[in-house]
Amino acid sequence: MNRFIVFNVFILIFFTGTNAAIQNKVGKLNDFFSAMAKNRDFNGNVLVAENGKIIYQKSFGYADFPGKKLNAPNTLFPIASISKTITATAILQLVEKGKLNLDEPAAKYLPGFIYPEITIRQLLSHTSGMPAYNAFFSSIREQNPEKVFTNEDFISGMIANQKPLIYKPGESWNYDNTNYIVLALILEKVSGESYRGYVEKNILQPAGMTQTRFFSHYFDSEKNKINNLAIPHWFRRIYDDEPVRADTISYISNYWKAYQFYGFGDFISTTRDLLKYDEALYGGKLVGERLLNEAFSPVKLKNGQNNPGNYGLGWTVASDESRGKIVFHSGGAIGLNCILYRNITKHQTVIAFDIANQNANFIAANAIKILNGENASIPKKNLVRIYGQQLVEKGSKIAAETLEKLSKNRANYDLDKDELIRLGYEFLGDVNPFHLPFEPKIGEAIEVFKLCVRLFPGYWNSFDSYGDALARAGKKELAIKMYQKSLELKPDSESGQKALQKLLDDKTK
Repeated sequence: MNRFIVFNVFILIFFTGTNAAIQNKVGKLNDFFSAMAKNRDFNGNVLVAENGKIIYQKSFGYADFPGKKLNAPNTLFPIASISKTITATAILQLVEKGKLNLDEPAAKYLPGFIYPEITIRQLLSHTSGMPAYNAFFSSIREQNPEKVFTNEDFISGMIANQKPLIYKPGESWNYDNTNYIVLALILEKVSGESYRGYVEKNILQPAGMTQTRFFSHYFDSEKNKINNLAIPHWFRRIYDDEPVRADTISYISNYWKAYQFYGFGDFISTTRDLLKYDEALYGGKLVGERLLNEAFSPVKLKNGQNNPGNYGLGWTVASDESRGKIVFHSGGAIGLNCILYRNITKHQTVIAFDIANQNANFIAANAIKILNGENASIPKKNLVRIYGQQLVEKGSKIAAETLEKLSKNRANYDLDKDELIRLGYEFLGDVNPFHLPFEPKIGEAIEVFKLCVRLFPGYWNSFDSYGDALARAGKKELAIKMYQKSLELKPDSESGQKALQKLLDDKTK
């Protein structure tokens, strides 16, 4: 056999082996995401790439549940706080051009900014100590509920309602959108362009991101006309079969209608367009290597330690480098979770959008495991959800029998005691953050907590929670016994002590 033939045989074997390895990864990725979707833990789009090439891409579930509109590869999703990486990239471009200095005060570039010690670097890394933006405007909103606040109002509102910093700049860390509102204002002041216009010209166009567009948080009638837009949805309770559209919840829509600030969560995009952004970062089309290396390194506090969020300049940096250096940014809102997850050592990328769950970080971490030949556990079915549905539809006896039967199958079903307790409080109506109308189901709550006591007799919160439900049902003697048992297990529980004392005081009256 001549050397030419031997070489071609080698190439054939090499590529056959490579294709088999890729197909094995694809199969495992599909098993993982299909199980997530089947268990109602994933509803959206996912894209996984290596060296800029898509090896797995799939859509699951609905972009609009009431309309039964399916997600598709071209579905647009709000990218939420992934937008912060775009703002950070724009700021770094100005640094690269010599128009900004990371370690100079923001007030140098933004007249009227009232915190003279805060630097650009501290804004980018959330180490500035600035309070949440609504601290400056909540009193105005109370007096004028119809008022709409935008970036144009920020400096005047900050001056009129001055608030102290949470901590001295550079001494701690707290993730807050306020930092990126200020950065957007600086971007406009220094560049002389609108935030939207600058980003379109200097980031979206060079990266070839033709599907990405500016999109504020407030869903009005015009935005709802975008045919391929995925709408965030929210499951009100663990046991609900269908979620509600987040934009139909007045508490949420009124908040975002009032606060229309930008700089921290302002674009809609597709998985493929974000891959173009990812590749533009790798290719140096947007920012040079030196500044990207700074962006991908945790900013240190004044004490010399990495900030607690391990946050760089617009990116979170994974502390575990066993699989390579990983940087990422997730985004979230009510009914929305997304992530851009980049293993920059191995040029691996995971992009995921979900409009009904909060599992993006879990999804990305497991997808990277699979890409690196590790096992990712197939997600189990949520037994608390199944039990709650059975309790509502078929009653306590059948629900308990179903739970007892399925709980024996620990390979496929997961039972979490704290989630079971949450279910009980959902029936009581205590878990209702958006003030939606709800009729408490005290009988169902009692059944849930009674089950908690039986299944988790060594857990103080089982008894404490059961006591709460019994007290509300007027069964005070039994409630006293439950609180006493809870305090035996956790004597330092202040809430349990107060609840028990109140019942004992009522008893003596």
